Amino acid sequence: MSIFSKFPRTFWVANTIELFERWAWYGFFMLFANYLTGSSDMGGLEFSQSQKGLIMGIGTAILYFLPVLTGAIADRYGYKKVLALAFVIYASAFALFPQVSSFAAVFAMYIYLALGAALFKPVISATVAKTTRPETSSIGFGLFYMMVNIGAFFGPLVTLLFKSQSHLIFYVSCGIILLNFILLLFYQEPERAEAKRGQPLLLAFGEIFRNMASIFKDVKFIVFLLIVAGFWSMYYQLFFTLPVFISQWVDTGVLYRFFDVHIPLISASYSPAPGVLDAEFITNMDALFIIIFQIMVSTLVMRWKPLRSMVAGFLVCSIGMSLTLASQNVLFTIAAIFIFALGEMAGSPKVTEYIGLTAPKDKKALYMGYSFIPVFVGNILAGFLSGNVYQAMSDKVAITERFIADKGLLIESGLSTNARFEEVARQVSLSPQELTGLLWDAYHPSGMWVVILSVGVVAAGCLFVYDRVGKRE
Repeated sequence: MSIFSKFPRTFWVANTIELFERWAWYGFFMLFANYLTGSSDMGGLEFSQSQKGLIMGIGTAILYFLPVLTGAIADRYGYKKVLALAFVIYASAFALFPQVSSFAAVFAMYIYLALGAALFKPVISATVAKTTRPETSSIGFGLFYMMVNIGAFFGPLVTLLFKSQSHLIFYVSCGIILLNFILLLFYQEPERAEAKRGQPLLLAFGEIFRNMASIFKDVKFIVFLLIVAGFWSMYYQLFFTLPVFISQWVDTGVLYRFFDVHIPLISASYSPAPGVLDAEFITNMDALFIIIFQIMVSTLVMRWKPLRSMVAGFLVCSIGMSLTLASQNVLFTIAAIFIFALGEMAGSPKVTEYIGLTAPKDKKALYMGYSFIPVFVGNILAGFLSGNVYQAMSDKVAITERFIADKGLLIESGLSTNARFEEVARQVSLSPQELTGLLWDAYHPSGMWVVILSVGVVAAGCLFVYDRVGKRE
């Protein structure tokens, strides 16, 4: 316990702030894809999958690009002020989200929310770095990432309780963020370099872009980042695609019945309809698996070289994520999520470690600062995969429209997505469940798994070649 006494108060305040911020973020983000595309009678906006892909892909990419600039803002004006601004933007965005419903307005609101997250990210990470010493940094960042995963797990479990009234999802996240204003009273400003405090912001931005230009001259480093972007494009299907796929295609009845008998509180709390479990509850198993197994997996791959661990992790991840889209059996889906989580735990942490090990000694901080590039590029690709590709291959709404055209059915306009599907089922004398099975067999929406697997295998293969070429050099 003596190691914990070496952390100052601000370290613990920052970690608690991180816990609540991740709680609020994932409580909304895990449900966002189905909110955008879901049926209006369930509180959804009925956007197309392509529209969803644009909003989530580009918006989240911007979130990961901006911290390179917002970090300079925090250095110039102070961490505490920037945190307060981030919380104001967060809270106002969550409060205003239920008031907008057009594509342009929702897109703009998400980018506004992403700005709040981008202001927050570099400040809280820098605070943890500045409140740890060489002998405490390992356990310090371990505690920090534990807070991330706890928030990511419990956030959706709380907001799902209010899913029947979708506007409450945003208000719950808003309320969680407001708690951080109380914690901010106990936050003590870490020391900042005098030069950064007095540096004009435009000069700081100019320096940032000059550094970025120098980074792009390192071809080997850029190739590595682009390969890793393939991993992130696959990883974000966990949020962009999987909740929608489960909601549209997966039969969760067997799991619902298990909980209804053994843990009725779960079946009562996380069921949008009788015999059905919330898709996000299933997807959230990834965070649970990480909480349980991260230390075990980290211990296993600790002695592996980073590139070896990344190749194995990317390959396992691609198998797991692709298999989540291959079956209507919910138990198969959960097993696939577990496989995906194992790959994520083995590969994801090693990316940062590899950059730290291979960056030039006089530019380590600079290179680490630009490790956002693969996440930025990966989100844009993830948005395309979960948008245009999913809509063309796997979207139940689009497939139903093809079925209507193939059968020459006449369906009343103005119906919600769910009501339209039920009317199609009635006209062909099938139950909605039977019609879902018919569409699955006839139109093969599970084919999306091949695309995801291909992306992951190509990324792992390229990384393997990159490793071999690097060793020869």
